[in-house]
Amino acid sequence: MEEEEEAIGYLDKVLEDEDDSEPGTPTSPGSPFSAGEKGERDAGKGLEMRKLVLSGFLASEEIYINQLEALLLPMKPLKATATTSQPVLTLQQIETIFYKIQDIYEIHKEFYDSLCPKVQQWDSNVTMGHLFQKLASQLGVYKAFVDNYKIALETAEKCSQSNYQFQKISEELKVKGPKDSKESHTSVTMEALLYKPIDRVTRSTLVLHDLLKHTPADHPDYPLLQDALRISQNFLSSINEDIDPRRTAVTTPKGETRQLVKDGFLVELSEGSRKLRHVFLFTDVLLCAKLKKTAVGKHQQYDCKWYVPLADLVFPSPEESEHCPQVHVIPDHELEDMKMKISAIKSEVQKEKANKGQSRAIERLKKKMFENEFWLLLNSPAIPFRIHNRNGKSYLFLLSSDYERSEWREAIQKLQKKDLQAFVLSSVELQVLTGSCFKLRTVHNIPVTSNKDDDESPGLYGFLHVIVHSAKGFKQSANLYCTLEVDSFGYFVSKAKTRVFRDTTEPQWNEEFEIELEGSQSLRILCYEKCYDKTKLNKDNNEIVDKIMGKGQIQLDPQAVQTKNWHMDVIEMNGIKVEFSMKFTSRDMSLKRTPSKKQTGVFGVKISVVTKRERSKVPYIVRQCIEEVEKRGIEEVGIYRISGVATDIQALKAVFDANNKDILVMLSDMDINAIAGTLKLYFRELPEPLLTDRLYPAFMEGIALSDPAAKENCMMHLLRSLPDPNLITFLFLLEHLKRVAEKEPINKMSLHNLATVFGPTLLRPSEVESKGHLTLASDIWSHDVMAQVQVLLYYLQHPPISFTELKRNTLYFSTDV
Repeated sequence: MEEEEEAIGYLDKVLEDEDDSEPGTPTSPGSPFSAGEKGERDAGKGLEMRKLVLSGFLASEEIYINQLEALLLPMKPLKATATTSQPVLTLQQIETIFYKIQDIYEIHKEFYDSLCPKVQQWDSNVTMGHLFQKLASQLGVYKAFVDNYKIALETAEKCSQSNYQFQKISEELKVKGPKDSKESHTSVTMEALLYKPIDRVTRSTLVLHDLLKHTPADHPDYPLLQDALRISQNFLSSINEDIDPRRTAVTTPKGETRQLVKDGFLVELSEGSRKLRHVFLFTDVLLCAKLKKTAVGKHQQYDCKWYVPLADLVFPSPEESEHCPQVHVIPDHELEDMKMKISAIKSEVQKEKANKGQSRAIERLKKKMFENEFWLLLNSPAIPFRIHNRNGKSYLFLLSSDYERSEWREAIQKLQKKDLQAFVLSSVELQVLTGSCFKLRTVHNIPVTSNKDDDESPGLYGFLHVIVHSAKGFKQSANLYCTLEVDSFGYFVSKAKTRVFRDTTEPQWNEEFEIELEGSQSLRILCYEKCYDKTKLNKDNNEIVDKIMGKGQIQLDPQAVQTKNWHMDVIEMNGIKVEFSMKFTSRDMSLKRTPSKKQTGVFGVKISVVTKRERSKVPYIVRQCIEEVEKRGIEEVGIYRISGVATDIQALKAVFDANNKDILVMLSDMDINAIAGTLKLYFRELPEPLLTDRLYPAFMEGIALSDPAAKENCMMHLLRSLPDPNLITFLFLLEHLKRVAEKEPINKMSLHNLATVFGPTLLRPSEVESKGHLTLASDIWSHDVMAQVQVLLYYLQHPPISFTELKRNTLYFSTDV
């Protein structure tokens, strides 16, 4: 518990510098601009998009103005006391700390007051380019602010240490909440607020990019926005060197500067247990620290756990790593259970907020959610990242993604190319260095969603379809493949992998994947060279020895992704370009089961129609896919969880629909994940779920019963009430999934994993009422999903159920369906 308490304390104190991302304004999936006549509609869509971009920007501008106001609030009383016999600060100190804040506030207030009515009375004639041009022309004030920022921070810090009154003021400044927000105020530190203008100026260029994207070239705003963007970009590049003065250096005893290059939270495996650490990479040393517990009001400090000079740091080769301690991996089902719990708590928080519930109840739920998310953050990483000090000790971190591991490794190796000297820090030097970490750090918050502001984008919930087309830029022929990662619950997970393209400099994969998103905001693509040399393979199955050739990341912008059309993009990485396309289906849309227009095929056709036509008890497609999976896929790691290539699945779907004679030949040649995907798709596309719409409410009630006898009675009665083709197919699938789970030590698919994959597919009703707002849809959805998973898990854990026994057993059942 020591680690969790530390984290809770951490949360209370670290919330000081929340990042207020531009609030996302997702377009509705049913937008009238999604297709059809070009001209007018495109113009209309552009107009709509401009309004969405501006609305989001206005909302964040309001937050920014409130933050500046909060900063200015103590200035007047401080000035008033400055001339008295007991001044809190001198006029000179006040001038230094609050330098140019008043001017910045006035510029933005005027801009906001001019832009707001234009967005509220929106039509095609609105022009606002001149406002952005004027805003850009006043950036000189920011230059003055940036030049003074470092000294302002130092002055505030000194005054805080020498004056208790000022310390109290600067630790809790009250920021007004947005007009429509439930929360009236939030408390933020002065240090965090002084950083906001620097943050703002780097972001206002982004909105100009977006506006230009959706403004026709012949629009009167276009040249003005272009001008504003040019001024902003020139300004940014002129101050880019010192744009983030928090990354300033500490001076070493020899008078050289030691800069912070990278920092972040990593999980360290220390004495057999997982600990969350804050790791700092300086130009010549890697330092691993944790936050010290301090009394309330005391200045926060880090405690150094260990450090390694970069001159002494080596990465052990996979062969050497074999002697490292074995990593205890938490079973997938426990991680999935925890995700379900977190989703349920999120749903509770939403309900409390909607019903204007007590803030104490919301705080209690948020604390619980933080504890669960912290547990997940600590226990989910499984990819080892080993660091060795050539003078002795080795250290082991666990990361959730190969992407992070290569980022840390590359950053360290880049610094090691310089002429580095080994050294030992005296206790005073170490104290000074650790003391500087608090001010220098760039990552303030543990990456859990409870640390997010309400106005931050909730991310996307639904399905992202990605086609990985091809890659260029390789110097020599190699065996190449790509993996796709998305973030979920605060960390990244690998979701799909292309096939290996052998001996080529220009791989052409053209493979499509469907990736489920759970509040995701970024997509990563990693390109690897496959290692076929068996001597290099490591015993530790989490260690990837394939070489990363390149990696890149893009933001999943709800506005750009949420169209029905494919959106082509390129990620550039280390001179390699990977071409891919993507489109997104929101969860609400993917929940709809659409019956097939033609009754000749098997997809989207009622199961009773198919079995009658085939004169079979279980549809041919179900029998063939299951037989193939049992023949050669039952030991495949992640079978049914790893997505198959979508183009292969579509090809199989077409062959089964046409009842083609070559089905068996095609099945034996096809990748096993595509066959597993075809089976899942068949159940997902049934016009009504296998366990029927009529019985769905009763299944939901039955699984919620707490008395085991009543639950057994009800759940068996419900099976008996299914139409025969549905029941026989369900029992056939059930036995297959149990056989898959028997191989869990090899395929890593437990009964719980299989229930998570198949529960919604077999139970999700055909029509789900639209749940309104995107985040809410995801939260309610998670509640339904938990119950759907539990229903299937109940039958999977049940002793074998035989059709004849079930039908013969005519005990009196009181449950009315």
